[in-house]
Amino acid sequence: MILVIGATGFVGHHVVEELADLRAPNTAMVRVPARAQGLPSQTDYIVGTLDDPPPAVVLRQFDQVFLMSPTHSEQVALENTFIDALFAAGHRPHIVKLAWDAFDDPACKVRFMHNHRLIAEHIEAVGLPVTYIAPNLFMENLLDLADTIRDAGLLSAPAGEGRAGFVASSDVGAVAARALLVEDPAAEDGTIHVVTGPESLGHDDVAARISAVFAREVDYDDQPPEETRRALHDRRFPEWYCEGVLELYEWVRHGGCDTVTDDVAATTGQDARRLEHWLNELRGAFVGRPQTISPPKF
Repeated sequence: MILVIGATGFVGHHVVEELADLRAPNTAMVRVPARAQGLPSQTDYIVGTLDDPPPAVVLRQFDQVFLMSPTHSEQVALENTFIDALFAAGHRPHIVKLAWDAFDDPACKVRFMHNHRLIAEHIEAVGLPVTYIAPNLFMENLLDLADTIRDAGLLSAPAGEGRAGFVASSDVGAVAARALLVEDPAAEDGTIHVVTGPESLGHDDVAARISAVFAREVDYDDQPPEETRRALHDRRFPEWYCEGVLELYEWVRHGGCDTVTDDVAATTGQDARRLEHWLNELRGAFVGRPQTISPPKF
């Protein structure tokens, strides 16, 4: 049986939808029963949290576990608490862990990636089998810039000339779902699936694609980092997160995200989604003022 942590998140909901399409029984862990209302009809649920896991007798039902959580300062402690509960249950489930591209690179000092490196070290220490899903930058992060794109015709980010293999969260979810269905998890132990879109794009390329899709001129504004810091503070993001965003953009500027792989096609049999196709589907976020679309945190 498959347990999905984070099934109501912007990646996790694609995981359960993909599993449902593949007719694979799965169960989501939710904080309260009301959070299960938007899940596919084929998805069951249990109640629990990372820091208050279900009892061992419940966890032993699941031999495959998708593990992800929001990016914040307590992420390592929360995920490690849940990993300890899985280990204590005694049945050695296969974990499919959502991380970040470069999480395994000691040269990467971005705190978002470092969080996942610490969690990976803990998984290795307890000896549970694991497969990592390590996406590049999400296309969905562009939703966070939608207001200035729409209102000022500017894509503002301190990315310099750095490039990234922007990937759609639906593709990440599809790869994760297949990893949960492998016949021999032991053969996958330690595998890292670096999941990217089909091409590496600079933010000037992204602005050009937005201009073409929406038939209006959008320019790339290479925003000074201090302006980005002020904008994040104005939106009342926690200091830890603000500094992490700036570290991430510095990593982008120095080529850290300039990666393209064929993992989506190799795993799912379908080509990775192109940015312009994703933009067309999310048109309302960039040309209107939607009330129901919330951009994910990095």
